Amino acid sequence: MSSMKTVANLSRYILSLPKVKNTAIFIIVISIVYGILLAILNHPLSLIYVGNSALFGLLVCGFSALVCGLTHHKWVAYFNGINLKIKHSMFLGLAGMLLLIVMNLIGIIFGKLINVDLGMSSFLFGCSLIFAFDFLVIWGVTQTKLRYAVFISFIQPLLTFILLTATSDIGLALALGIIGTLFKLVITCLIFLIAIYLFVRIAEAPMQKNFDFSVLKLLSYFVAHMNEKLLLMEELFESMGEEIETLVGIVSFKKKNGEDKALFLSPYVHPGPLGTLGGGNMPTVLAEKFSQFTMVAHGPSTHDFNPVSVSEIDKIEESVKSGLSKIEYSANGSEFKRYNYKDANIGVQFFNNGNLMLSTLAPKGSDDIDFSVGLSLMLENERLNNTKNGIVVDCHNSFNPEVGKISGGNPQVLQLIQTVGLIDNNITEYPIKVGCNHHDCKGLYKKEGIGDSKLKTMVIEVNNQKTAYVLFDSNNMELGLRERIFKEIKESNLVDEIEVMTTDTHFVNTLSNGYNPVGVYEKETVIESIKESIQLAIDDLEEVEAGCIVEKIKNIKTMGIGRYSELISTISATASVAKITFPIIFIISILFILTWVFGIHIMI
Repeated sequence: MSSMKTVANLSRYILSLPKVKNTAIFIIVISIVYGILLAILNHPLSLIYVGNSALFGLLVCGFSALVCGLTHHKWVAYFNGINLKIKHSMFLGLAGMLLLIVMNLIGIIFGKLINVDLGMSSFLFGCSLIFAFDFLVIWGVTQTKLRYAVFISFIQPLLTFILLTATSDIGLALALGIIGTLFKLVITCLIFLIAIYLFVRIAEAPMQKNFDFSVLKLLSYFVAHMNEKLLLMEELFESMGEEIETLVGIVSFKKKNGEDKALFLSPYVHPGPLGTLGGGNMPTVLAEKFSQFTMVAHGPSTHDFNPVSVSEIDKIEESVKSGLSKIEYSANGSEFKRYNYKDANIGVQFFNNGNLMLSTLAPKGSDDIDFSVGLSLMLENERLNNTKNGIVVDCHNSFNPEVGKISGGNPQVLQLIQTVGLIDNNITEYPIKVGCNHHDCKGLYKKEGIGDSKLKTMVIEVNNQKTAYVLFDSNNMELGLRERIFKEIKESNLVDEIEVMTTDTHFVNTLSNGYNPVGVYEKETVIESIKESIQLAIDDLEEVEAGCIVEKIKNIKTMGIGRYSELISTISATASVAKITFPIIFIISILFILTWVFGIHIMI
């Protein structure tokens, strides 16, 4: 769980950068302030130098940052790189300039304390930091080849150095030694280059060994998805995925005149890994493939069953349509009834030759129910209740970040099986009415943990018992919210029974808070939306016929058994290696550079 949270939280590092115009203003203002500070530090008792020094700061630091900010993205595009847009390019120019200014000011102040002129040495060190930062970003996230990344990254420090020698007294004094000084800059950049190269190669070794693709490619494709919604990461998933066979549960409702009324689906396919990658937005993508009102609940499945690409969802659609052609309909169904054993709770309703089983461990926290567990519940249901069309739904409605998936060996598995054993198949059937509503959740969206499909409600009335099936397009639900919803709906007397579910969409996981369960934000609005949606669904009630079927999904390519966990573990291993190697390699390289730049200068 902690590893998954680490990966989900990677999105917090995708910065919401300022507009290009604002960044350019920052560059101009900061470079002028830098020049003024130089005048104050070097000539504290005179204001004569302030104007010239401010102009010096603007020309040397500001101009070079602006030039690189306006051109870096073009160089990256020219060399077939990705991800770097002008706002990122301009921010790189600003960040590099800030590194230079801070290092130079620290060097000057420290030099005055020890009575040694460290102005030029600290300036050179700052220029090398610009190179290191630019190279790390450009090589790391743009998929630009090493030699081209080196070329682009060296432009700003070189331009800054040229402007320095051309405009300052220091530059004129060192005119005869400019080649030697430039050589010193090249060597410091080369040291950083070697350090970054070694760091990346060591850190990415586990990924390269296990999956045969680099960390840099994974990182750059991840950034491409976060920034531009590009699906390049699906190429990597394709390379590591495998074809499986799984199931989809289908409950279909038709009006008396034969028209389609509603569809309730429970695909045993996981809506991940995140954003719109693979099955990340599967509940919405799949629902939109059908003309009737369609609810796509969360079937028993984990990240092992993430589709490797959006196109794989078409195979679920094909299976659903195949199943619909075989369904036998009946005008009668059973009342909704709950069963529980210890932590396990299952709500059951029978339709014709099948039944729908809504499973949850609420109020205890839980995450995904594994496919094998869902299959066990189906087989136990078939054995005891003589139905081959038992459909399991993982309500996914009680989030606890410390609880992992429910798989073989967990005590809750036997509890769920015991609960299925309590189901009474001696039922009386009555005519069925169904009403539906698709609610916009009063404008709540990704920030509040609500995906594209918002809120869908189906009210099923049997023998005057109204049951509300409430489905949020969300990744789980805040612990305790389900119980509060039950209490408020009971007090409202809208329906007799209710179950709230989430689709487990990972479309909302692109936010910095990772899982982002519904109910963390705008709780009152969420509850009010449910009440409105239930009432609108009640207003839509009409007599229907219903039928159930469980259909195979063949040859759908998913992440594969154990592969997602292996990927997460490998990313965690990479992070662990990086934590160790980064400080060692960079401390050694910085010490060497400080000795090279400052030591030689002091001896001179």
